[in-house]
Amino acid sequence: MDAGSLSLLLTAATAAGWVDAVVGGGGLLLLPALLIGLPQVPLATALGTNKMTAIAGTTSAAITYARRTRIDWRVAGPAGAIAVVVSGIGAWLAIALTPNKDVYRPVVLGILVAVALFVTFRPNNGIYAHPERRTRGRAALAVALAGGLIALYDGMIGPGTGTFLVLTFTTVIGADFLHGSAMAKIVNAGTNLGALIVFAWGGHVWWQLGAAMAVCNIIGAQLGARMAIKRGSGFVRIVLLVVVLALIARLSYDQWLA
Repeated sequence: MDAGSLSLLLTAATAAGWVDAVVGGGGLLLLPALLIGLPQVPLATALGTNKMTAIAGTTSAAITYARRTRIDWRVAGPAGAIAVVVSGIGAWLAIALTPNKDVYRPVVLGILVAVALFVTFRPNNGIYAHPERRTRGRAALAVALAGGLIALYDGMIGPGTGTFLVLTFTTVIGADFLHGSAMAKIVNAGTNLGALIVFAWGGHVWWQLGAAMAVCNIIGAQLGARMAIKRGSGFVRIVLLVVVLALIARLSYDQWLA
C-alpha cells in the first residue's frame, strides 16, 4: 500500500470516529475510503477491516457516554446482546451471498430520504425527551428493531447504522438525541463485535491496517463523544441531518453518476 492510500484511510478513520460518536453514520466515510484505498481486496475483506476499525471507536465512545450520561440499559442492554448474534448472521450472509450493491442502494436511499424529511419537518423530535412514550410494548419494539433488523443490516452492509439506531430510540421510546446517541453506541458496539467475529473467522480482516485505523478511530470517537455531551441534543440533531444528507448525496452519486 502506498503512502497516499494509507494517509487517506487514517484520515477517514479519524473523521468516521467523530461522526459515529456524535450521531452514527461513520461508515459513510470509512467504507468508501476502504473501497477506494484497497481496490484489490474482496468486498468481504473491506467490510471486515471496517468492522475492526469501527468497533474500537464505537466501544470507546460507548464507555465515554456510559460514564457521563444516563443510559436506559433495560433497552440498550438486551438490544446490544441480541445484536451480537444477529449482526453475525448478517456478516455470514455478506460473505456467502456477496450482496449486489445495485439492489440495496435504492432501498437505503429511500429510507434515508424519509429520515431527512422526518428530521426536517419534525424539528422537536429528539430535542426533548418524552418519557411517556416508553411503554413496555414500545421498549420491546425498540429492542426488536435495534437488535434485530438494524443489526442484520449492519452485519451485511453497515453505513448509516448508527443513524438508524438513533432515530429508533428517539422516535419509538422518546429519548432525546443525546441519550438516543448514547444508547446507539451500546448497540452499535454489539453489531460491530458480532460481525467482526464472523469476518475474522472467515479470514476477511486486514489486521495490521485495521489496528492502525482503529487508533485513529478512537481519537475521533473521543473528540466526538465529548463534544456531543458538552453541546447537547440540538447539536446532535444538526449533525444528524448533515450526515443523512451526505449519505443521500453519496448514494445518489453511486446510483446515477458513478
